[in-house]
Amino acid sequence: MPNPNKDSFLNPISNFRGEFSPQNLAFDANLQEFTNRISIICALETGGKISPNEAYRQIKELWSKLDKSKQNLLGDE
Repeated sequence: MPNPNKDSFLNPISNFRGEFSPQNLAFDANLQEFTNRISIICALETGGKISPNEAYRQIKELWSKLDKSKQNLLGDE
């Protein structure tokens, strides 16, 4: 069972402050998850736990997912 304290520490979520719509809210959550995961990947690479190539691969995959999320939720604004 996931530890809620650990999850909230590793994946903090800030309150949404933009123009409200369900799509904007969902994209904001996806964007926050993206930034949190990027920070972790960068720390792992800096600490020598993963290679620069592996960090790049993971970041590229996350970017692709975020881009698809934007297209699906917000279109080409």
